[in-house]
Amino acid sequence: MRQALSQLILVVFIILVIASCANRGRPSGGIKDTTPPKITKSEPKNYTTNFSGSEIRIYFDEYIKIKNVTKQLIISPPMEITPEIIPLSNASKYIQIKILDTLDPNTTYAFNFGNSIVDNNEENPYPYYKYVFSTGDYIDSLSIKGIMVDATLRQPDDFISVMLYEADSTYNDSVVYNKTPRYITNTLDSTTTFSLENLKAGKYKLVALKDNNQDFKFQPRVDKIAFHEEFINVPVDSTTFFTLKLFQEDLNPQIIRPRLISGEKIAFGFEGDSENMRIQNMSALPNNFESRITKDSKTDSLYYWYKPRLEVDSLLFNATNKNYDENFVVKISEQKRDTMVITAEPIGLLNFNDEFKITNAVPFTKFDKSKVTVLDKDSLAVDFKVKLDSLANSYVFQFEKKESESYSIQILPEALTDFFDNKNDTLSYRLSTKTFSDYGNARVILSNATYPIIIQITDVKGKVVAEQYSTKPEPIDFRHLQTGDFYLRVIYDSNENGKYDSGNYLKNQQPERVSYYKDKLEIRSNFEMIYDFTLF
Repeated sequence: MRQALSQLILVVFIILVIASCANRGRPSGGIKDTTPPKITKSEPKNYTTNFSGSEIRIYFDEYIKIKNVTKQLIISPPMEITPEIIPLSNASKYIQIKILDTLDPNTTYAFNFGNSIVDNNEENPYPYYKYVFSTGDYIDSLSIKGIMVDATLRQPDDFISVMLYEADSTYNDSVVYNKTPRYITNTLDSTTTFSLENLKAGKYKLVALKDNNQDFKFQPRVDKIAFHEEFINVPVDSTTFFTLKLFQEDLNPQIIRPRLISGEKIAFGFEGDSENMRIQNMSALPNNFESRITKDSKTDSLYYWYKPRLEVDSLLFNATNKNYDENFVVKISEQKRDTMVITAEPIGLLNFNDEFKITNAVPFTKFDKSKVTVLDKDSLAVDFKVKLDSLANSYVFQFEKKESESYSIQILPEALTDFFDNKNDTLSYRLSTKTFSDYGNARVILSNATYPIIIQITDVKGKVVAEQYSTKPEPIDFRHLQTGDFYLRVIYDSNENGKYDSGNYLKNQQPERVSYYKDKLEIRSNFEMIYDFTLF
């Protein structure tokens, strides 16, 4: 009996061993490390005064590395010669900062690392570490706080540099273009608030930049800017909270590098306003000389077309726009002329709010309506009108659009003539409409509005899909909208020119006010939504 029991126990043991071996797999690796690294010491100590060295070391309890240092690390005040930071990608148990610049006397310096310090294995960040020292007897401890908003977007860009310029005897408005600020911080990538710390008492100009090349200088072609209109006297009340509105400044109008790009076609690149740009040929010209100006739909270029071909080496032009006046000499050579290339939009589906239009590579000069027909699905003629947009170089077809209808547009040969006397071959286009119920409608009721205003519906990227102008309290109806999620905004047209006007730093001018509706517009087919928008 005892022997049988012993055998049974042995069999069970063997089975358990075999099962254990069969279930063995790769080790799980244990619990994932979520603990950020810790600082064990700093040499010199953080918040050291009377600093006179050129090297700083910060030690950690584990191997660390630094990520995205060019965006995350902010040194305030900025140094002309960037310090050397080790390590950048390799793992180490300490950070070494080699100061290569001459430090100012009696100045508090701060190295704000943001979230760039992470452990080597799981990349857990040591959040917003700041190393501070002073070359004087004390650490400056004053601060100002604020929030960043965008003039036209629902959310501002990330990594906005917020700066203070000392308003001393050398200050002038041009410092933002050619000098580094006295103090600087950054909104980083997770917040729209900012805090400028370790400041000394004084008078300052508060400016912010979406600084694309990270040189702390305003370049209007590529940077957005925000500023506080008045100087700030530090210290400020602890309850004071500054709001900075970021905007893209309109460039001053000017022509850039005009050049001949094909036969009798000169491209005038431009900046700023093109609507009021005037280009005049100042050369001696024959009596039969003709010219046209069109605008490229994709690039900032105006095209100057002329005929006949001139036997000259160059042409003299004068360009003017408001306070702008400049002469140009354009070299001329014999080149092949552009030919007629017709494009049309939209193709296929025609929205009730859209118009069919055709565009040519060369300026249109003639349209023979008798050679154009618009037919519905029953082959019945549809009455239409055609309007020429000379600057865009397009003919816009205007006709009544009905539900569930199809349209056939036929343009017979020689209906279109362009500037170089090119004529079209037969062109045919087919368009169709949906039902009204396939679209959605929205009614906007505004409260507390200051008129006139521009009401816009935009997509998630800020592109305007519908717009209306209002000069008095009234419901605003948007009809036949594509379904989807959109946003609603109101522009206060303070100068009553019918368009949004940006700000200007040198003129101390803020952009026109824009207010966003707090929620998304959910446009659904065969549905009309009413949105009550109270403006503040």
